[in-house]
Amino acid sequence: MKHDRIVLACNPHFVVRRLRDHSHESAVRRYRIDADDFRPVHADPPKVAVFDFELVDTSLQGEVNGPRTDEQGRLMRVGDQLRKELTESGKFHLLDISPVNAAAHGSNLQACGGCDVQYAQRLGADLVITGVVQKVSNVILNINIYLRDVHSGRLVTLASADMRGNTDESCRAR
Repeated sequence: MKHDRIVLACNPHFVVRRLRDHSHESAVRRYRIDADDFRPVHADPPKVAVFDFELVDTSLQGEVNGPRTDEQGRLMRVGDQLRKELTESGKFHLLDISPVNAAAHGSNLQACGGCDVQYAQRLGADLVITGVVQKVSNVILNINIYLRDVHSGRLVTLASADMRGNTDESCRAR
């Protein structure tokens, strides 16, 4: 018991204060848990692997013309922006994905049966983030971001947003 605090065994991110009631001494220690008593413990931030975003082009333009370099560039910038913001938040330790990046690019991370989790495990990650941009047309695009727990493989959360316009401006973070 350091500094008269106990770290909860069930969740190492919170602490509980012991009451300092010296008027009642007994072999049983008394504890009170209040909302004000919960404070973050200085723990290492979770290690996260953020893979490059993928494009699913179901548009007529994509079927006729094939992949476009400007769209591939936007995908890279969206992933880079997410990595930058996660790093700047200080809440995550961003891992270098280069050891598995070629394999990830050779897979469809959204439909490979959990290969994203397997690649992230190789990197020693706690969390893995993948993303897909679905292009319906040059006017309608949808972006989905998935966060998975690497240890269980379970989906922790997802985020989805619609974008209007297939331009650099529509993909910029606001």
